Amino acid sequence: MDRPFIFINSAMSADGKLSTKERKQVKISGKLDFERMDELRAHADAIMVGIGTVLADDPSLTVKSPERKAARKAAGKSENPVRVVVDSSARTPLNADIFKKGEGLRIIAVSNSAPEEKIRMLEKKALVIKTGAFRVDLTELAAKLKEMGINSLMVEGGATLNWGMLSAGLVDEVYTFVGNLIIGGKTAPTFTDGEGFTENELLGLELFSAEKIEDGILLKWKVKGKKN
Repeated sequence: MDRPFIFINSAMSADGKLSTKERKQVKISGKLDFERMDELRAHADAIMVGIGTVLADDPSLTVKSPERKAARKAAGKSENPVRVVVDSSARTPLNADIFKKGEGLRIIAVSNSAPEEKIRMLEKKALVIKTGAFRVDLTELAAKLKEMGINSLMVEGGATLNWGMLSAGLVDEVYTFVGNLIIGGKTAPTFTDGEGFTENELLGLELFSAEKIEDGILLKWKVKGKKN
C-alpha cells in the first residue's frame, strides 16, 4: 500500500453532530473515552486535522498521559506523533497550540495556490508540504507521509476533512463514539460534510465492534468501499 493505514476517530452526538451550530466544542464523551483516544494517539505515527478544527478548537494534538509519552520515548520515538494540518490556504495561526505545546514534528499541508508569504512564516514553525493546485491533494499527501515513514495515521476531523478522506477512498477504519445528547441545528457540523455521495456512490461500512462505554457507545467500522 502506497499510503499509511488510516483511521478516523470521532465523537458525535446521538444525532450525528460534532459540535454546535456556533462550532463550539461540546463534551460528548467521558474519561474512559478520553483515555481510549489518548491511547490511539500514543500508538499512531501521525495525527491529522483540518484547518477548520485548528481555527475552531485550537487543539494541541499531544499525547496527554505521562506514561504513554514515556513509553514512546523508550521506543525511540518523539513524545508525540507527527502532527499534520490540512490547510489549503495556509491559514494556520502562528500562535496555534500545535506550535506551542509538546515536542515532535509538525507538518502543514498547503496547496500550490497558498500565499507565499504565509508559507514562509509557517516554514519557521513546521515542515510545509505543497500539493494540489487550489486544494490539498489528499491522495498525494498520504503517499508523501508514507514515504516519510508514517505507517499509521489517525484523522481527528473535522467534518470537511473526514469527507475529503472518505470520498478519496483513503480510509481503512472509522471509530465513532456516539454520546447521549442531542445537539441539532441544520448548520451544525456532522461527522461528514462536503458535497455528499449520490445514491449510486454510497460508501459501505462493515461493523466489527460495538462497545458500551459509560453513557455512550463506541462503534468500529471497516470501510468496504462504494456500494455500487
